[in-house]
Amino acid sequence: MIKVYRKTETIKAEQFDCSDEMVNRYGLIDRGGHIVDGLHVDNMCFVPTLEGKMKINLHDWIATGANGEHWPIEDDVFKKTYAELPVIPKNVAKHIVTEHGLSDLIPIWGGIYRAMIQTVVYGYQKGDTGDWIINHSDMFARAWLDGYVVEEEK
Repeated sequence: MIKVYRKTETIKAEQFDCSDEMVNRYGLIDRGGHIVDGLHVDNMCFVPTLEGKMKINLHDWIATGANGEHWPIEDDVFKKTYAELPVIPKNVAKHIVTEHGLSDLIPIWGGIYRAMIQTVVYGYQKGDTGDWIINHSDMFARAWLDGYVVEEEK
């Protein structure tokens, strides 16, 4: 029987631009297995991977896995397969992961309920955690399920 699966690990990735910086950072090699020295005419080189060298073209992506391994992903495949993690405020992130691990949803829904009651009874409570979650519910759900990046302090 065929089962359906989803990816559960996040990756880091950047789009390949043939820059010397990227060539050096990822130790890219040419067709002969030599370290790339300057831009090739065909805008293509190879990424050393756990499975051997794999071709990468300009505008493809270099992915980095959980153990620091790299592999190329064609641009069209990358865009169909991956999405950036949502960026959420620090006060919201504290409600997803506490010092005890992944938080229980009950207190979060309580905060949303309080925010809704405050809006009805006292007027709009702009800026609190429940307000943010109400106004960004899709992003909050994605952050809860897939992970997130905490917004930088201003």
